[in-house]
Amino acid sequence: MTIFLNDLGIVCSLGHGQHSVRNALFRADAAHGMTYTDAFSPGRIVPLGEVSVALPDDRAWPVWHRSRNNALIAAALAEIRPSVDACLARFGPERIAIVIGGSTSGVREGEAAMRTHRDCGQWPPDYDYRQQELASSSDFLAWCLGTAGPAHVISTACSSGAKALTSAARLLQAGIADAVIAGGADTLCRFTLAGFMALESVSATRCNPLSRHRNGINLGEGAALFVVSREPGPVRLAGWGETSDAHHISGPDPTGRGAIDAMSAAISRSGVDAAGIDYVNLHGTATLQNDLVESRAIAQTLGVHVPVSSTKPMTGHALGAAGAIEAAFGWLTLVDNREGLLPPHWWDGQADHELPPLKVVTPGERLDRPLRTMLSNSFAFGGSNASLLLARE
Repeated sequence: MTIFLNDLGIVCSLGHGQHSVRNALFRADAAHGMTYTDAFSPGRIVPLGEVSVALPDDRAWPVWHRSRNNALIAAALAEIRPSVDACLARFGPERIAIVIGGSTSGVREGEAAMRTHRDCGQWPPDYDYRQQELASSSDFLAWCLGTAGPAHVISTACSSGAKALTSAARLLQAGIADAVIAGGADTLCRFTLAGFMALESVSATRCNPLSRHRNGINLGEGAALFVVSREPGPVRLAGWGETSDAHHISGPDPTGRGAIDAMSAAISRSGVDAAGIDYVNLHGTATLQNDLVESRAIAQTLGVHVPVSSTKPMTGHALGAAGAIEAAFGWLTLVDNREGLLPPHWWDGQADHELPPLKVVTPGERLDRPLRTMLSNSFAFGGSNASLLLARE
């Protein structure tokens, strides 16, 4: 059974909508998308991939749906609403499923409410604990659209958004749904930033993946939603692979076995020869261990000549949304891209010679032909790995 990604809605630090995000993604003049701020780390300024565009007004929503996370989802949904409405009209609300990857839901609103309670002794009237429930985003989308099919959230840290797409594919293959609204959403908040700072994993400058000077991640936020169905569309979800390292709560298996198996499964499922992959979007967090393990896994699975890049220096690591946002970058790379422009790898150019010499994409680099395939990696805490192989139809 062939699974298609029929349409895309996206909002992230590079902009809102396919057009603005595409233009920023392929710019060759400089890396864009990061804001230096201490808004979420008082007294410590760090670069963050913060969404700066105006988001939908949530004042008419029930209080339990009001959160920045859901506003990001609403912004992404607006771009694909005609496609979603067409699915509703064709299949009916019971045959539309929703799968979202995420980790924060309304934690940001909970933080603000706790500060109010600390200072005033009472909870603010615009706070409802249901804002923080993990399934808040899927519940919100079902409420917005009036769907009655399965609706749930996947939370497997950094692989969540990618795994939402694989879950959508399985719902379609099983005949449980005829279309799935799938993707990811995550929101910047103090809690998340403090956690990564406690791990000493946050860089004070723009992250520097694959460099010998790399010293940690930047965090980000955003949402990407796809209409996923069996109906022909511009991009196929041609293959996917999911594995679990079962090695360590925060560190990847140093052998790279889980990453290798995830990529190999995606390639095998797709029927595409490894030599036929045109581009790889790396997980590329710019931490010491992730880049080491991933680059070795890439070299073993695909060799060192396939173009690769990490887009996280432009967006930050959007955690539960990262896999969906980076799949969206793959979709934009495959669709309406006659010159074969590739997302650039922004770094200092100082290679770490402990890493295999991967072919990193330089700003403005292109294939001079449309891409046929791309692979997107998402490797999470706890060793939850997901690789997606997308192909142009």
